[in-house]
Amino acid sequence: MPIYLPESTAPAVDALTPRQIVAELDKYVVGQRAAKRAVAIALRNRMRRQKLPPEMAEEVAPKNILMIGPTGVGKTEIARRLARLAQSPFIKVEASKFTEVGYVGRDVESMVRDLVELAVDMVRDERIEDVRAKAEQNAEERLLDLLLPPTRPIAPDEDAVAVRDQQQQTRERFRELLRNGRLDERTVEVDVREKAFPSFEIIAGSSVEEVDINIKDMLPGLFQGRSKKRKVKVPEALELLVQEEEQKLVDMESVTRTAVERVEDSGIIFIDEIDKICGSEGAQGPDVSREGVQRDILPIVEGTTVNSKYGMVRTDHILFIAAGAFHVSKPSDLIPELQGRFPIRVELEALGREEFVRILTEPKSALIKQYVALMETEGITLRFLDGAIERIADFATRVNERTENIGARRLHTVMEKLLDEISFEGPDLAEKQITIDEAYVERMLADIVKNEDLSRYIL
Repeated sequence: MPIYLPESTAPAVDALTPRQIVAELDKYVVGQRAAKRAVAIALRNRMRRQKLPPEMAEEVAPKNILMIGPTGVGKTEIARRLARLAQSPFIKVEASKFTEVGYVGRDVESMVRDLVELAVDMVRDERIEDVRAKAEQNAEERLLDLLLPPTRPIAPDEDAVAVRDQQQQTRERFRELLRNGRLDERTVEVDVREKAFPSFEIIAGSSVEEVDINIKDMLPGLFQGRSKKRKVKVPEALELLVQEEEQKLVDMESVTRTAVERVEDSGIIFIDEIDKICGSEGAQGPDVSREGVQRDILPIVEGTTVNSKYGMVRTDHILFIAAGAFHVSKPSDLIPELQGRFPIRVELEALGREEFVRILTEPKSALIKQYVALMETEGITLRFLDGAIERIADFATRVNERTENIGARRLHTVMEKLLDEISFEGPDLAEKQITIDEAYVERMLADIVKNEDLSRYIL
């Protein structure tokens, strides 16, 4: 279950030891020490590899990880937080969404293309942040040009220096008025570049990306967009001009080159539900396609070159983290070649009562704190007693044991049911101080938990 805390001022990622990486992950995910240790070592090895000579670094392959554990125990959150900590491009995909080549659906190479798209956005945002001050300065000058009347020619009998000084003084007065917000109600006419979309659709070639590249090469003018004059107020005009200047100052060729390098060196792909593409021995029908998806994933995990609209992308050093519950199947049901590409295997433990109590209370944005904040917007002060929190954890554990074990996600359903009455009646309640004690929890949840058939449908 996602558990969020405020971002801390952590040391630079290069300086993080495996122990410190685990400590950072502890702020967001409760328990699961083995999985945290595995990903911490994988991240540290990636840093070590970057310090090796190029010839040796090329030979060091990432040690991909297979996480085995039920839903709602923190598999995805561990991978997501690791990527954020490492400032790496990260994407989560569901293995069950892909289809074998030749079937209708997404092909497995699209996960790499999506990761590159994400990396391009990430690098572009970083570059825009770097040039923002210059862009704002340029935009202000352009806006002043729009607000001031055109510069008149200097007559032969005039003192050119005096005229220019006067024009400059007028410009500076307008600049001061602009910065003080005194010109916010004025309207100016600006050129806005519209995004152009083709009025036709083509489905051909081996991928959408290739079609996109081919059309842009053949009809370059079609995708350039056209300018349109708009009358807007000064604040909006300034914002539009800043965006335009940012785009001018950012070198997109450099951005795409850096993004592809970042994906190749530090990208992380999290493949969820990998157990859903395990086919049974000798099965017919859809299972054939499942094994086909495994065979399609194999070269990407082994290391291949994927064609994207930003160029060729090598997957040799992308870190793959696969995860699955493996309720019906087991990891040995994967094809042997794919098993061999996930040498590190960690089993995540199912969450119990003690972990639920910690999840409800420890993080700064824990579930209980979220509901307290939501009710405060209605002027209602919610207070949870310690005994009530323990009873909530008890009920969540019991429902997980009797029905499907969905891990910490069960806390969401239990909390919604518990506070259903308060959430509905909130605006009309006369009593604005409400204490949630054990008796209240028992009254709201006991009947549901006792009636197993009802709990199966409601919780």
